[in-house]
Amino acid sequence: MKVSIERATLLKAVSQAQSVVERRNTIPILANVLIEAEGNTVTFRATDLDIEVLDKAPGMVERAGATTVSAVTLHEIVRKLPDGAMVQLADDGAAGRLTVTAGKSNFNLATLPKEDFPVMASSEYATNFSAKAEVLRRLFDKSKFAISTEETRYYLNGVYMHVADGEDGQVLRCVATDGHRLARIDAPLPGNAEAMPGVIVPRKTVNEMRKLLDEDDMDIAVSVSETKVRFATPNITLTSKVIDGTFPDYSRVIPSGNTRRLEVDATDFAKAVDRVATVSSERSRAVKLQLDEDRLILSVNAPDSGAAEEELAVAYADEPLEIGFNAKYLLEIASQVDRENAVFMFNSSGDPTLMREGSDTSAVYVVMPMRV
Repeated sequence: MKVSIERATLLKAVSQAQSVVERRNTIPILANVLIEAEGNTVTFRATDLDIEVLDKAPGMVERAGATTVSAVTLHEIVRKLPDGAMVQLADDGAAGRLTVTAGKSNFNLATLPKEDFPVMASSEYATNFSAKAEVLRRLFDKSKFAISTEETRYYLNGVYMHVADGEDGQVLRCVATDGHRLARIDAPLPGNAEAMPGVIVPRKTVNEMRKLLDEDDMDIAVSVSETKVRFATPNITLTSKVIDGTFPDYSRVIPSGNTRRLEVDATDFAKAVDRVATVSSERSRAVKLQLDEDRLILSVNAPDSGAAEEELAVAYADEPLEIGFNAKYLLEIASQVDRENAVFMFNSSGDPTLMREGSDTSAVYVVMPMRV
């Protein structure tokens, strides 16, 4: 194999590949990226056996072929090469070496046989549809903060993507929860997605997929089966196993009878929470909200380090209420609001609180209170 490829193109392809690779591997081949050159295309494939990413890049292929080389090492080399350099990759199969040349720089890397590289079996996908990158980005970006990190409740370690009944018909919905907070985000249902099986997309896949979604107008081809999910652009294909488990019935957690309504400027609210939480001990991070007519007092009382209080002008017309929350949860939820105002719906100091963005009901958040 012998190919020449522009540095920026190569860096983009290799960085996507190396981020999938696990740093600590018991199986040496999994640390490698499979490079295949044919025609005028070079493909880079990397996997951790749960996720596989395939990146196609244009290159001048002098001699077709394939080999595997350390993804992290190749990425570091290419990253340090000068901008605009032409990089030549030449594989000597007999010596088990890959030569990387750019200008006066020359590197010689150990390779492993391409036959040892595990390629994820392609499954039959029950559902195939297309969605705009910005739609998928909103669904996953706004929900992923609530993914659980508890390994014991593995079925909460991802975003549950499924078809659901919204207010105006069926929607494509993403839900994540860790038991303390919940995010439920809806988007119009893309054509051909009606029969999609509900799948739990793992956290690592959500983070990797985010890299495909930077260009708003790009169409992403989404394929879903009971065991796998695939997101593809013309140049990058990300295939992942889904979490084998049943996502809990989240609708039971979303309160419907909360009547006390607070409307507040989301940015002012987030900054005020952040300020008063400065004095609290990291462990509890409890912030108390005292609600009175058109007035909100945020306070933190940490006996060992001090106390803080801040008042905000808000829209609130119900009877007074005192309720406590984990400051981190409040900040994460407030930072999801794209519109100016956040609307909180309370019931009592011991019940879950609902939050949405202004009058928009396509994004709903739930947060459990804390005793303060």
